[in-house]
Amino acid sequence: MRLILAVLLLFALPAAVHAEPSRAEQTMMRTVEAEHDRHIALLERLVNQNSGTLNLAGIRAVGDMVRAELEPLGFAVRWVDMGETGRAGHLVATHPGRGRNILLIGHLDTVFEPDSPFQRFERDGARATGPGVGDDKGGVVVIVAALRAMQAAGTLRGSNVTVVLTGDEEKIGSPSSLARRHLIAAGQAAAFALEFENLALDDGAEFGTVARRSSTNWTLTTTGRTGHSSGIFNDTLGYGAIYEMARILDGFRRDLPEPNLTYNVGVIAGGTPAAIDTEGVNATASGKTNIVASTAIARGDLRTLTAEQDTRIRAGMQTIVDAHLPRTGAELVFGEGGYPPMAPSEGNIALLERLNIVNRDLGLPEMAAYDPARRGAADSGFVAADVDTLGGLGVAGGNAHADGEWVDLDSLVRQSQRAAVLISRLSLGRE
Repeated sequence: MRLILAVLLLFALPAAVHAEPSRAEQTMMRTVEAEHDRHIALLERLVNQNSGTLNLAGIRAVGDMVRAELEPLGFAVRWVDMGETGRAGHLVATHPGRGRNILLIGHLDTVFEPDSPFQRFERDGARATGPGVGDDKGGVVVIVAALRAMQAAGTLRGSNVTVVLTGDEEKIGSPSSLARRHLIAAGQAAAFALEFENLALDDGAEFGTVARRSSTNWTLTTTGRTGHSSGIFNDTLGYGAIYEMARILDGFRRDLPEPNLTYNVGVIAGGTPAAIDTEGVNATASGKTNIVASTAIARGDLRTLTAEQDTRIRAGMQTIVDAHLPRTGAELVFGEGGYPPMAPSEGNIALLERLNIVNRDLGLPEMAAYDPARRGAADSGFVAADVDTLGGLGVAGGNAHADGEWVDLDSLVRQSQRAAVLISRLSLGRE
């Protein structure tokens, strides 16, 4: 009986509606295809200009290249200097129109600083490698290609579009409230937000990103009484800093497991003494086997899917920290700012369905929602609390953040076509 009911319900569902692309949308598709070589050349120029997050001049140079693409399309482009946060700045471009405001999000920086050996764009057929070729210079080119197609089709004229390309997505400036105030304001003013990080892939299938987890750093410091190791565990010396550290970290692992939650430990040191540098990257320690450790330090990150989960897990971590072993102490400090989660809201899911309507109309594969536990944090998290947001609209590729980062250049065509039609429909109202 249950099987029969399930079959009846299946047939009762409305069939997927397929509509022919409008004349303007057909023009967009042809324009993207005709300009493919142009956009590959743009991608090559962007990639060959180093823009590691700390290369401030390089980031501004990439911003100038993008400015030269957007201003001829009628965008008012400005550079927002972020010297007060220790970063280069952001490019903000606006195109007023009668339509609903669509926010397009990407970033100019990469993880590859000037001292990296991985510096140049290389092409082998439909495959290209290079620093930031997918994350996120390929996404920036998708934005440019989509907007050019919209201009050729006449839909850009009435569309209301804001582009925010940050210059420090890979290593956000501090304080983050200052570093992201322009992006947050743009999100609050938008009807929809589209983020152009890498397209999610799994075994050749393409997915939509309706959720991303947060990313927040934490530092745990434990202390203990030091002395001769023969006295460890007694009432005078207690357990020492390293045992206290081990208790807490294992408590996180044992007591707080749940879906979409991780707390990685990236660096740890313990001894008498132990210390970590101001960047939280290099830890040092010294000690002997017959000395009870006085100090231990660990740094890691916390990733959660919702604001509620984040608040609850932080409290749970603190409860574990506070249950000290005898004669020890511990302090848990969360880093300022970080990336908030992009929670999987009903609005985000509905936005993916709008993209899938575009996919059906253009004869492109539909996309399921990607597992958020398999995606990193992104700038979309700063706007998702205020506006329906869809991510992962950049190019298809792999090996991001590593030598050999690559993209499928053919995906630049279909992603730009999808984006051009989706932006036009969202802004001008066609469902």
